[in-house]
Amino acid sequence: MATSPATSPGTTGPGGLAFASTRGRWVVTATVLGSGVAFLDSTVVNVALPHIGDDLDTGVGGLQWVLNGYLLTVSSLILLGGSLGDRFGRKRIFQLGIVVFAAASLLCAVAPNAPLLVAARIVQGVGGALLTPGSLAILEASFRPQDRARAIGAWSGLSGVASAVGPFLGGWLVDAASWRWIFLINLPLSLFVVVVAARHVPESSDPDAAGHVDGLGALLVALALGGLSWGLIAAGENGFGAVSVWGALLGGVLAMAAFVVVERRSTDPMVPTTIFASAQFRAANLVTAAVYAALGGVFFLLVVQLQNVLGYSAVEAGAASFPITVLMLALSARSGALAARIGPRLQMTAGPLLVAAAALLMTRIEAGSSYVTDVLPAVVVMGLGLAIVVAPLTATALSAVADRYAGIASGVNTTVARAAQLAAVAALPLAAGITGSAYLDPSRLSDGFHTAMVITAGVAALGAVIAVVGIRNPERVEPEAEPVPAPTGWFCGAEGTPLETCPGSCASGDRRLVRGSELES
Repeated sequence: MATSPATSPGTTGPGGLAFASTRGRWVVTATVLGSGVAFLDSTVVNVALPHIGDDLDTGVGGLQWVLNGYLLTVSSLILLGGSLGDRFGRKRIFQLGIVVFAAASLLCAVAPNAPLLVAARIVQGVGGALLTPGSLAILEASFRPQDRARAIGAWSGLSGVASAVGPFLGGWLVDAASWRWIFLINLPLSLFVVVVAARHVPESSDPDAAGHVDGLGALLVALALGGLSWGLIAAGENGFGAVSVWGALLGGVLAMAAFVVVERRSTDPMVPTTIFASAQFRAANLVTAAVYAALGGVFFLLVVQLQNVLGYSAVEAGAASFPITVLMLALSARSGALAARIGPRLQMTAGPLLVAAAALLMTRIEAGSSYVTDVLPAVVVMGLGLAIVVAPLTATALSAVADRYAGIASGVNTTVARAAQLAAVAALPLAAGITGSAYLDPSRLSDGFHTAMVITAGVAALGAVIAVVGIRNPERVEPEAEPVPAPTGWFCGAEGTPLETCPGSCASGDRRLVRGSELES
């Protein structure tokens, strides 16, 4: 159901929902749990990889595809998912994604061999691609402007907690039952999300969206990412000289170039090139790529290092990163609120630097290392870095474009994040020498892990540099400098009082001006 032309594109009514309202909290709950299931699954699998390898008799290449099969389809189709939501209803596509994800989770749980598990993971990625951009777009479209940063901050923090708790939950399920239960747990959670969304989430869409769905663009993205991933993973076994390797890499590059050409010429592009006119949007996505590449590399290799080199059980390896969960739960929402007050630049610089420092601290983790002195400090610093950067990173990317592009913007940002993780999982083992039999040799694995963490630290630090150069804090506009109020009335964005009677300093420090029609009745 498209929104009325009388309201701002994508809103649910005059001004949208208040964060503190009952319905607003249910909307946050549905979107957090929906995207959280997808994020949880992207990390819960990591801790089960050694057990999956033993049970299904597959090596490091097969295990990379257990992760990358999911990441590939999420990265390839998430833009399409955002576009479908803008056209046909964000709530509708979000619910469809949950259903597909749950069905694929069941297929993963019963997979008898590695190829069928990878195939089910690919279908799971289709569901993730539909629900993830929808969750962010629903928040951007449903809440009133002054509450969006807070809602997105809560989403970022709680979804990040789902990602961080994944290794702990996965380890417990693997040790207590079987790796198959890491997929079965998605079924009741998905059912709950579908019910809550049906009852409480308002429908929204882009009333100006028209034309055909860009299927060719989606296909080219899939071919590009698939070719590059296949080539990098296969290079670890066959070398870059193999035709299957360089052919896949070349095909991926050509497909990506074709995607750019198609999008520029299309009358109904999946990714309108106008959204990249914003330097803030470009910079935010580059920082996203750096942070999530580092995150993907750490979570892929850390649990393997802990189990295969330090001798941790699955649940111990998962519990090792639990402080990240605690820190993100405690600090992410506050981080989003702070960025809304002072601007995102400081946090988007400091966060990646802390992630880089954490990766360097992880080079101390080796056989015989103590958890308290070697593992815990790195994990704590990583948690602080993520808590500081994730919320402002997401909010900055979405706020840099017009509201009508909420679905596309969130799709682009999430695509960048997933593609960065995909690239890290595919390239880091190759760059660090963790290929073939090295995965099974604790000494070689440990050396490769240390090399990988140094590379990861460099990537995260590059994200900080990009933030310093490319991210700008919004200018603070004094109310007195604004033109004469429009007939509908202008109000203080922080307190909802008429501008003429607004005190000299808004209590929350938010002096943005919003039309009277945008305030909650």
